Amino acid sequence: MIPNHMPPDSGAPRARIRLDIAYDGTDFIGWARQPGLRTVQGVLEESLSKVYREPIQLTVAGRTDAGVHAQGQVAHFDTAAFDDPADFDGPKLVHRMARFLPKDVRVTGARVAPPEFDARFSAIRRHYRYRLTTAPYGADPLTARWIVPCRPVELEPMREASRSLLGLHDFAAFCRRRDGATTVRELQRFDWDRDGDLLTARVSADAFCWSMVRSLVGAVLAVGEGRRTVEWVAGLLGESSRSSAVTVAPAHGLSLVAVDYPADADLAARNIRTREMRAAPANGGGCCGG
Repeated sequence: MIPNHMPPDSGAPRARIRLDIAYDGTDFIGWARQPGLRTVQGVLEESLSKVYREPIQLTVAGRTDAGVHAQGQVAHFDTAAFDDPADFDGPKLVHRMARFLPKDVRVTGARVAPPEFDARFSAIRRHYRYRLTTAPYGADPLTARWIVPCRPVELEPMREASRSLLGLHDFAAFCRRRDGATTVRELQRFDWDRDGDLLTARVSADAFCWSMVRSLVGAVLAVGEGRRTVEWVAGLLGESSRSSAVTVAPAHGLSLVAVDYPADADLAARNIRTREMRAAPANGGGCCGG
């Protein structure tokens, strides 16, 4: 993986590189690049641009909000640094990035992807995890950056409320408004596990709109605490705009754990279908999920 450092406008063939990424979102102002602010995208692009000696711009599977973590984020970029994409050495890039990057973000995998691969538009499913603790002393200091303290809850009503939201619906009540973007999503999984004081929500969908996951968790948590009913949660699907009655759960309990993609032969068709379903927000990022 020795770049030939050909300038970007040389007309050289461009290789598409897929990155698998993990980060602790505590000290980042989210994924998306913002001038003068510390973001995951900004830190990664700065380091990659130094490695390849050309401007690198990342396209991401899902733009996470400030404080949200990831262990399975996916992004891609194009580079003219290779005469032949077969020269790319993924493990070497992972090793080099470990030297360039701060300790709260890591590239965990890198490989050449087909030209049709798009980290955002090719994705067929995104998986999130939200963690809470009902321990009377709150979150353990060693896990407090990733686990949110909450009151004691009844788990079965929470599971019932979560099941009532599954399927293809307009989740406008759970999403912050973004001009030109649809709030129709297919929620494929929303369930809860308990391990002692630890509560874990697992949420999967074809995509998520802005703040949707944390709003889903906040609404269902209100049921578990006895402040709302299962019927109230199900009724939110009938609303056409964001509900002020839904409390957004804190960001630091949320992690993007995985993104699913189709087989290489199906990438182009998936890109077309996704673009037909959703308008592209500014900055070319993916859905937010936070």
